[in-house]
Amino acid sequence: MAVPKRKMSRSNTRTRRAQWKAVAPSLVACSNRACRKPRLSHVACPSCGQYDGRQVVQPA
Repeated sequence: MAVPKRKMSRSNTRTRRAQWKAVAPSLVACSNRACRKPRLSHVACPSCGQYDGRQVVQPA
């Protein structure tokens, strides 16, 4: 396992850590024409239960 030879400075550590960002999940419109509510990409719609034009889960 690689081990650092020298201590990393505070500014270098903070510069590296500054790239760690939380990204908001991307939402898409449901493909069901009657629904069209926002849902997560590649996930069944929580309101109508359809995914890729098929009924996959019971709507909640």
